[in-house]
Amino acid sequence: MFLETVRLALRSVRRNALRSFLTLLGIVIGVAAVIAMITVGSGTTEKVKQDISNLGSNLLMVSSARPSRGGTTNFTPRRLDASDLAAISASLSGVDAISGAAQRQVRIVYGADNLTAEVTGTDTEYFAARNWEVTLGRAFSEQEARSGGNVCVIGQTVRSTLFGAGDPLDQPIRVGQMSCRVIGVLEAKGTAGFGQDQDATVLMPLPTFQRRIAGNRDIGTIFVAAQDGVATSGVVTDIEQILRENRGISPGQEDNFQVRDMTQIADAVTSTTRVMTGMLGALASVSLLVGGIGIMNIMLVSVTERTREIGIRLAIGAHERHILLQFLVEATVLSVLGGIIGVVIGLSLAGLAAMSLSIPFVPSLAVIALAVGFSGLIGMVFGFFPALRGARLDPIVALRHE
Repeated sequence: MFLETVRLALRSVRRNALRSFLTLLGIVIGVAAVIAMITVGSGTTEKVKQDISNLGSNLLMVSSARPSRGGTTNFTPRRLDASDLAAISASLSGVDAISGAAQRQVRIVYGADNLTAEVTGTDTEYFAARNWEVTLGRAFSEQEARSGGNVCVIGQTVRSTLFGAGDPLDQPIRVGQMSCRVIGVLEAKGTAGFGQDQDATVLMPLPTFQRRIAGNRDIGTIFVAAQDGVATSGVVTDIEQILRENRGISPGQEDNFQVRDMTQIADAVTSTTRVMTGMLGALASVSLLVGGIGIMNIMLVSVTERTREIGIRLAIGAHERHILLQFLVEATVLSVLGGIIGVVIGLSLAGLAAMSLSIPFVPSLAVIALAVGFSGLIGMVFGFFPALRGARLDPIVALRHE
């Protein structure tokens, strides 16, 4: 009985193909918008997670506090230095690596080729702290890091720009005004947030950087990688206590440094993108309600057009529930078809957006099933009143209808 009703519903849809298409267009647009928005939002969230994960595992970043825009401060500004790094290294527990680093944008030259890259002066712990492997050659040794040897490790962008497919190992490059011998190549990490190319980088020993590039003994950032299973919030508290003591900051006085927890930043950004995705999905779902109103309208027209048919069926013994089921199934089939078409269009749009924005394509089967199910529910809800109206027609009045 039910399968026959579905067959009749499909026949009715085919009989009025253009009108059926225009009716389900609202459902198609609504479902496509919801699927596209949520899929793109999920891909954006995944991209953010990947970018922050590329910075390092359980990474904490310590830097000096900057004055506010107005220039007034409630603390005495002070750059990080070797004493801060030594204090943290000597007293902090529950970490895998602690590394001091200083950065500067510098012109890199090899032969006739050149580019501007971020040059980082650091130590051997940097690779573990940033979770960054050397895929070709080697990292600089402890002796080179302490003595300040003229050696460097380059990123993949620097390698491809200066050397192409050639071997960069033991080749001299000019970093600013100094010559540096390439001893290793880092693994590719891709772009981070705001489009920053992490592979456009050159690493060298910190003493070399301070002496030949920066001209000072300052440290820009101290990277701390917490051990797996250790709460980063506790490590942050320990770092703050160590630095306050080392810098002689009195109780109640504001810190002149800041500690950024990448895990907390990742959670905050992920939560924000999920909320935005939910809001966009909710706005897009308004189209489903508009589509439902269109289905109600066309079903009322359909009941009016088929009044005589309804009268004949009632006269030969059909029950009200049969008429109700017929029109209800017809509305639901129409809506589900719109939902299926909308899913296909939505996934296609999301795929194109993922390619153009360079984000992962992360379709959700649960969201797809929910969208199709909700579109069917819309058809049932908005098709119920027209179906009930047709079922309650008086057979005699219906037979007289022209």
